[in-house]
Amino acid sequence: MGKLVVSSAAERDYADALKWYAERSLQAAEHFEAELNRAIRSISATPERFPKCDDRHRYFLMDRFPYQIIYRRLAGDWAIIAIAHAKQRPGFWRNR
Repeated sequence: MGKLVVSSAAERDYADALKWYAERSLQAAEHFEAELNRAIRSISATPERFPKCDDRHRYFLMDRFPYQIIYRRLAGDWAIIAIAHAKQRPGFWRNR
């Protein structure tokens, strides 16, 4: 199956989102972080289970937050390439 890696661009996406939530509510930020960790565990366990958004990428739509985790197969592993707000700047991650 390969391992799940997180790109530096996706790490920046995460940091930006977490900061946004933390500025409004520490509890919301904690919930965002916990849900993201659950999502990553789900993707890691069964990466092919989640739907494709194009011919190369799959996505996991978070339940309580308007974010999707975009990932793809990369050199035998799975790589998270974006943690994208579902309604803002659609497709910004396509050139990553």
